[in-house]
Amino acid sequence: MLKTICLTAALGAALLSTAAAADLTFDGRSARASAAADGSFTLLADGRPVAIAAQPMRSQTGSVMFDALFALAQQEMAANRVDAIRDPAFNFGRPVDCACFETGARWPYVWTRDVSFAADLALARLDPVRTRQSLQFKLSKARDGHTPGLFVAQDTGSGGSWPISSDRVVWFLAARDLHDNAVFTEQTWQALQATLAQDRAMVFDPRTGLYRGETSFLDWREQTYPDWTRQDVRFIGDSFALSTNVLHYQALRLAERFAGERGDARATEYAAWADALARQIDARFWREDAGMYMSYIGEAAHPVPYAKYDLLGISLGVLAEAFPTDRARRALANYPYVEGGSPVVWPQEAQQPIYHNRAVWPFVSAYSLRAARKVGDATRIQREIESLMRGSALAGSNMENYEMRTLAVHVDEGALSGPVVNSPRQLWSVAGYLSMVLEGVYGVEADGSVTPQLPTALVPQLFGTRTSIELNDGMTTYVLQRPETLEGTLLVAGSVKRNANTVTVKLQPRAADLHPHAAAPQPRSTPRVSQATPTEAYAFAPPTPAAPVVVTQQNAWITIIPANHQLWLDGKPAAGASTHTLAIDGHQHCFSLTRREGVLESLHSPMTCVGPQHTLAGATNWTWTAPEPTRVRLRLRYDNPNGPINTGVTAAVKQLAVQCTGHSLQRATVVMPHSVGPQDSTAAELDLPKGSCTFTLEPGFNMSALEHFAQYNGGKGGRDGVLNAANVRALLLAPVAGDVEAAR
Repeated sequence: MLKTICLTAALGAALLSTAAAADLTFDGRSARASAAADGSFTLLADGRPVAIAAQPMRSQTGSVMFDALFALAQQEMAANRVDAIRDPAFNFGRPVDCACFETGARWPYVWTRDVSFAADLALARLDPVRTRQSLQFKLSKARDGHTPGLFVAQDTGSGGSWPISSDRVVWFLAARDLHDNAVFTEQTWQALQATLAQDRAMVFDPRTGLYRGETSFLDWREQTYPDWTRQDVRFIGDSFALSTNVLHYQALRLAERFAGERGDARATEYAAWADALARQIDARFWREDAGMYMSYIGEAAHPVPYAKYDLLGISLGVLAEAFPTDRARRALANYPYVEGGSPVVWPQEAQQPIYHNRAVWPFVSAYSLRAARKVGDATRIQREIESLMRGSALAGSNMENYEMRTLAVHVDEGALSGPVVNSPRQLWSVAGYLSMVLEGVYGVEADGSVTPQLPTALVPQLFGTRTSIELNDGMTTYVLQRPETLEGTLLVAGSVKRNANTVTVKLQPRAADLHPHAAAPQPRSTPRVSQATPTEAYAFAPPTPAAPVVVTQQNAWITIIPANHQLWLDGKPAAGASTHTLAIDGHQHCFSLTRREGVLESLHSPMTCVGPQHTLAGATNWTWTAPEPTRVRLRLRYDNPNGPINTGVTAAVKQLAVQCTGHSLQRATVVMPHSVGPQDSTAAELDLPKGSCTFTLEPGFNMSALEHFAQYNGGKGGRDGVLNAANVRALLLAPVAGDVEAAR
């Protein structure tokens, strides 16, 4: 089991010195804050002066630095308020009118996941009108002339966007608490119905009970997926990601609520879908040996576990209550941390530059903080508060991301230098910082409730010589009173008194700290790693192996297993220390390899699939006769030159209609993302009866069909019209093992 690893010799000195509460020092760099009588501040961020004006919300603590950084976050939120947005790929870079939040200093546009996560963290409560307008910008009707409904736009992305990337449902996370406006509420309900129905038809996989598609926000292929996805994203579209499935779960719960409020009978259906999805999330993503939920697993044809973990997916699952309580606590407690905070992925990839790899992203740290508060993890709460303060103070801005150990905005390592892309006042980082102050320190929730969970270790730094600290949000003053003596690891609300516009909370140790035998915290997984072991050996995953070589000998397939490798067959570990033998049985089978070094495991090699596969030439129509009832795996051989691997809106999405004599019509979705030359599409599996079957490729739907992309000029499928096409060369049909009783 992976153990939470601290890459420092000890937790180190306190965040702020009580003797110099205006100073912050980390990794050999320092910042200093000073306050003026008018409520403004000056921040010296590693020697660079930053002027911070007085702000509407004010904190008064024993730390000038804390108060200054809270004001800085508000100042940067204000700077992200714009009347027009622009991006070179839209409207030829000319301004588009929108009283919105832009994404950051380097990203003056509105992106679905960025604005949605930022809204959920803080913007929806602090500026609901502008937040609504920003979200409305990402809603769209279809322009293909026949698809009804209102949809959330999936932004340009891997392989030509949706459904390779399928996390657009994050929009509903942001919209769920913005329903004091009747027009927006109705738009949300319309978008829920259409978007969820479309995703259910084209992204949901009934074999696994999960939604396919890329990890949310971790959308730079080889940064987190195997390097062999660099030029082929088909696997990403076929695989299943924890974060994206949790977001679908949240959207289904919102649809259940909306339908119930309207007396719509679909409330029961949405609830059943959500319940079933939660069960599959827990069953398929949990990895007991790590004590964590995996970031993603393999495709339905080869649903192997991947030794990759991401903090956003785990945090979202904890917050959504999609995990059992004991596993939620273990998963968060076991997630590793480093000097700078909690990296967004674990383990790292040694040959990839710094961006998602080897990085701390403040908005993810803010979600981790929220999750830690939900399970009462004092250590994680403290680390995330420290990390957010350090990054903002030393950079002089709420940056997009930082190198994970130093919290530097750039580290020079030649080809591995990074973060490769970075931006000041990144919107979701700003929102994450505001969330940290409002919720993470003062415990002030969006509904007005006050539930502080303040790590005892931070009290000397935040209170200094003060007996209380205060937050004024412009309407209410919240006062936290420190206890006379500090006990335990976490302080919570003892008494809460409301007097006019003042809420006073007397802090006290939580019950579990006072009575450990009565309420013992969930233990961490049993460690296998000694803290004395050099940490570098546990920071980076082993190299990804080459695809396994399978040879045919007589009536069997033989695979040689290299030392320290694990062979996987059809999604499960295969027996055998040095070789594996599989009898030829008339079915297609798929193999992959992982490499073990110490406690860490590599990502999977490319698959090697063996067994019969019929190649039926043609572009849209095919006929095949099954000699007996057969389960088949279907793919298309194609090429899609309509955009680059990393962006665009023209992933080709089609419906494969299968009509077998004497049986009802079956349909399945196949996706042909942008490609570099000919390759295989995503897979569909169907049970076919004995006899003749015809296969017809029918039109589908992709993001180019939305009105939202009518002004897109960064590639095909925008201003030049809807484009949902690929050059199909053949239908590939492979018999696979499975229960075919339904086909008889």
